[in-house]
Amino acid sequence: MGFLAKLFGKSTKDSQPERQLDHPSKLIKGDIITLDDSFALPSQLKGQSLEVTQVNTYEYEFSKSCEWVLRGNDDQLIFLSIDDDDAQSLVFSIKVTREQVENIFDIEQFGQLFDESGNAIIDVKQPSNEFGQWLGQQYRQSEFAAVGYFHQKDYRTEQISEFEGSDQGESFERYSALTDDEKQGIEAEVYQDGETDVILCLYRPISDIRQYWPAS
Repeated sequence: MGFLAKLFGKSTKDSQPERQLDHPSKLIKGDIITLDDSFALPSQLKGQSLEVTQVNTYEYEFSKSCEWVLRGNDDQLIFLSIDDDDAQSLVFSIKVTREQVENIFDIEQFGQLFDESGNAIIDVKQPSNEFGQWLGQQYRQSEFAAVGYFHQKDYRTEQISEFEGSDQGESFERYSALTDDEKQGIEAEVYQDGETDVILCLYRPISDIRQYWPAS
């Protein structure tokens, strides 16, 4: 069944009571969210309906958090998490290539994100039509070499095994920076094999999700 059929093919006469879905923390694979049609949102999000295709888990020493992988009609992957610092907010993320990083940032400044001082200040080199509202003007380092494990599995209702094996996940170090108003961020996740994911983050209110469509 295609994406649009899932979105508009819900039956209101289903004999089974529909699962109550009223908060992003309850999202599971197959659910769909429709976002606000606000000009404050970039085109990849503005008014879009996005389907949850995967639920991943980030594991840290004293906590774990969910990552929902979202896909719309254009097949671009958007990543969603929830930030619980002070008030809850949505964190939308997209991955960018090395070439895109070099076009957006001064690469020497960006490299300071990995310096032990942990005091990097990173300027956006030039405005980007492609990533416009995903970007601030200047970022200050907020995190240095935070160690974690990435699991391609939803562990909200399960314990992660303490023993090495299939549940161990991929270990990484995370380096982060935020704009002064904390509305945009950049992250770099460096994995053991040297692979590095660079991620643009956008912090938005929970109310940006206007409608929830539970999976059938």
